[in-house]
Amino acid sequence: MIRSELLHELHKDNPDLRAEEIEQVVDIFFDEIAQRLAEGGRVELRGFGAFSTREREARIGRNPRTGEAVNVPAKRVPYFKAGKEIRQRLNDG
Repeated sequence: MIRSELLHELHKDNPDLRAEEIEQVVDIFFDEIAQRLAEGGRVELRGFGAFSTREREARIGRNPRTGEAVNVPAKRVPYFKAGKEIRQRLNDG
């Protein structure tokens, strides 16, 4: 599902809200998750899963076009762990 499909589904389920209001709510939702992760925090949505970050160490990578060695700096990357309920829904049907 892409963002526009999400907005469309939310609008179908909430016809009393204007499209702009739904878009604003979705923007706030994702912005808050991103902000919390940027601060080094964790976001847990019960029954869905948890967003967090993980540290990646610096390493030597390869440029796929030339094969040349490239230094890849250490960084934090987003990580999602699915909750128990969502895993059960995926595996039960």
